[in-house]
Amino acid sequence: MGKNKKKLSGVFAPVVTPFRSDELALDDLRFNLKKLNETELAGYLALGSNGEFRSLTDKEQSQVLEVFAEEKGDKVVMVGVGCESTRQTIEKSKLVCEMGFDYASVLTPCYFPRQIDGAALRRHYERIADSIEIPVVLYNAPGFTGIRIPAQTILELSKHPNIVGMKDSSPEGPAKLLARLDPAEDFHVLTGSANFMYPCLHLGASGGVVSVSNFVPCPCSYLYQLFKDGRFDEAKELHCRISRLNQSVSGLWGVPGVKAAMDISGFRGGHPRLPLVAVTTDDARKIKQQIVNEGFMSE
Repeated sequence: MGKNKKKLSGVFAPVVTPFRSDELALDDLRFNLKKLNETELAGYLALGSNGEFRSLTDKEQSQVLEVFAEEKGDKVVMVGVGCESTRQTIEKSKLVCEMGFDYASVLTPCYFPRQIDGAALRRHYERIADSIEIPVVLYNAPGFTGIRIPAQTILELSKHPNIVGMKDSSPEGPAKLLARLDPAEDFHVLTGSANFMYPCLHLGASGGVVSVSNFVPCPCSYLYQLFKDGRFDEAKELHCRISRLNQSVSGLWGVPGVKAAMDISGFRGGHPRLPLVAVTTDDARKIKQQIVNEGFMSE
């Protein structure tokens, strides 16, 4: 075990899981990955929130990962492995490691919220990191789980040799955390929202795992490159356009909106799985108009 094998930096797409008639559409997933492989994205998050992992059976999750293993090319792949028990998460992480993926993205357990405090989370994450070879990425998503990893717990976990970073999807973003982290720890913070990409890069974030990169991947990766090249005015202008698009698609419609935007942009998003429902035809027109308005598509 040790710090990351591949650099955990740049822009990552939290890849969606396509469905047809409520069944897995693995050919559509292959199609999307082949197209995304042609971009400058750093990699992917498989079985994340946008991948509707909670709506997949264990067998379906395995089928999805088999496609990722075959089609990922040279991209870095994080896999969502978070389960309610530490033991379940370890077992799933070991399978992910055997399949050759790069990182285990571990969402917080949440079913017993009154007992899941900082100490419990520290025990959970340390036991996982001690038990597996694949590096661990913390996943802080209180909007989904109702559980927030305390900043002090994150600082303590950042010192573990096999905990290499965190995806932060908290509503306020990771700015306060970044101000407290010791750069010497080599702990990589990825913002979970395009709304925070540019300001958080200035504060030391390593990149982002952002839903809009499913349908405008090239502008998202170009924003990161502009920042790395020191072209801050251009980066800020592009960030504002991406952020507005994110708020008007992911912010309003969530996964159904992302999937609709993918269909509009030449990918294969398809419908979400119930209880989520597809956006209406009228809303899809609004999404397309917003993509056009921000200059990412012609009329």
